[in-house]
Amino acid sequence: MTEAMTEGMADTSRFPDPTYRDTVLAPLFEGVKRHYAGHMGAINRAHLVMLAETGILPADDARRIAGALRDIDAEVDIAALSYTGEFEDYFFLVEAALRDRLGDLGGALHTARSRNDMDHTLFKMALREKAETMQAQILHLADALIAKAEAEKSTLIVAYTHGQPAQPSTFGHYLGAAVEVLLRDAARLDAAIEALGACPMGAAAITTSGFPIDRARVADLLGFEDPLLNSYGCIAAVDYVTGLYSAIKLVFLHLGRLIQDLAFWSAFEVGQLYVPNSLVQVSSIMPQKRNPVPIEHMRHLSSVTVGRCDMVVNTMHNTPFTDMNDSEGEVQQAGYGAFESGGRVLELLAVMLPACSINDTRVRATTEAACITITELADTLVRDEGLSFRQAHEIASRTAAAVIRDGTALGQGHTAFAAAFRAETGQETGLTAAAFETATAPETFVARRDRPGGPAPKALAQAFETYRASSRRLADGRRARLARISEAAAALGGAFDRLLET
Repeated sequence: MTEAMTEGMADTSRFPDPTYRDTVLAPLFEGVKRHYAGHMGAINRAHLVMLAETGILPADDARRIAGALRDIDAEVDIAALSYTGEFEDYFFLVEAALRDRLGDLGGALHTARSRNDMDHTLFKMALREKAETMQAQILHLADALIAKAEAEKSTLIVAYTHGQPAQPSTFGHYLGAAVEVLLRDAARLDAAIEALGACPMGAAAITTSGFPIDRARVADLLGFEDPLLNSYGCIAAVDYVTGLYSAIKLVFLHLGRLIQDLAFWSAFEVGQLYVPNSLVQVSSIMPQKRNPVPIEHMRHLSSVTVGRCDMVVNTMHNTPFTDMNDSEGEVQQAGYGAFESGGRVLELLAVMLPACSINDTRVRATTEAACITITELADTLVRDEGLSFRQAHEIASRTAAAVIRDGTALGQGHTAFAAAFRAETGQETGLTAAAFETATAPETFVARRDRPGGPAPKALAQAFETYRASSRRLADGRRARLARISEAAAALGGAFDRLLET
């Protein structure tokens, strides 16, 4: 069949194709019902208020449209709606309901706007709700970890590097490091949430409108801080999506490392972390097993969340810089799974980690067996004996090798130390057995590391104050944003009601 003949044939097909309806349009319709219908109602009311206040719509027309919107909200059970294909999407269903009640006037609500600017406004409104909830969970976890760190500020642990016992520290010091990362992640998420505060409404399809619209008024009524300035960017720029999911990804990438440490520390061979019975599952066949399974769930849920964030960001890769479905309903809704799986991690970790405790007996045994305080011996020799650090390091190394070979605790290894000192310097050490035992005690090691950021009590106390201040600042910013949204909802309600009174 030639091209000319094909073009001449009548197209008798009707929209929507049944398969397209079932695979794309119906799922999108269900997504709108679940995530966006309420936000679309707010956009409709705010846009109508603006059209009336600017005189684009006469007061009587605005009153009639407002009444119809009110009646639709009261009469239509959104949850009971099913997609039939009679209307392309939920937007056209609402517009049809307006036209049923008002005739041609029902179409006037769409003056000076497009589904393009509406869609990205809807997406931002949905994302800011979910992101603020996640931010609250993150800050709750941070506060729980700060409290746990303060409670455990003197609890000795073995710090590992490269999977090997390295130096003593405290559980509070370790948790402080995790808190710092978490708060930096919260700050990155905070910045991403701030980027959701610019409103696309008024961009219309691409280039704004020839009508004298008031973009700032609509932004205010919808709880945004400002209009997003460039109208092309309003419908084409997706950095509010990629920036948000990138920030979320980092939260769970970093928490996954902390969670992996919990798994390592609670292993039988290490035994440094005790997980209480309430968070341990038993084996169905091996009666001796204590399986801290929640750690595994948090680890894989963190990875799932990272993957979901990557999915959203990667979907935007090499897409055109324009309005496109690649950034809209389908992928937006798919990304919401990251908030679900990530939220579960945050809730569980905030309960589990504070409930865990350190096994002091195992810490002491590893400390002695692995000579992890030997660095302080070298430092002591530099300070008290006037040696170079390289000389001191060599003496400490020989001492550690000797006590490990003999199975002796380092604190009881003064004889081996004195021999190593003599071999390296040709002199006798001035460090007595008692001073040697003090120098190699884990408590001494920690107490002497009192520089900013160290595990000593004074340094930790200063750090905790810094962490609490950072958490408060982020919480204050979140409360201010939520207050703006709440106040905007009240203002929108009042402005809309006044339309009904005209």
